[in-house]
Amino acid sequence: MGSKGQSDRERIEKEGWVKQFVANEPRLSEAVDLYKDLGFDVHLEPLPAGQECDTCAGTEGYKETGECRVCFEGFEDQYKIIFTRRRKDSKPSED
Repeated sequence: MGSKGQSDRERIEKEGWVKQFVANEPRLSEAVDLYKDLGFDVHLEPLPAGQECDTCAGTEGYKETGECRVCFEGFEDQYKIIFTRRRKDSKPSED
């Protein structure tokens, strides 16, 4: 990840958040609701733009590398990174 994205992620993780996965609608709302029902707090972060993939062919010359982003190219603004942490009262919903 780039330096800004990395520092944001490090800050979030130091606060006890755990990265789960990247999603867009409608799965994003479904996952948020599910995690909340299971007793988690949920934090969403935008997908950082401008990162190059270090796992795809043709990226060997790039200095800043990170997780593969080919699937999100051109649609980064539609995706969020889901972070969770156990709620202090961590009682799952009784529904």
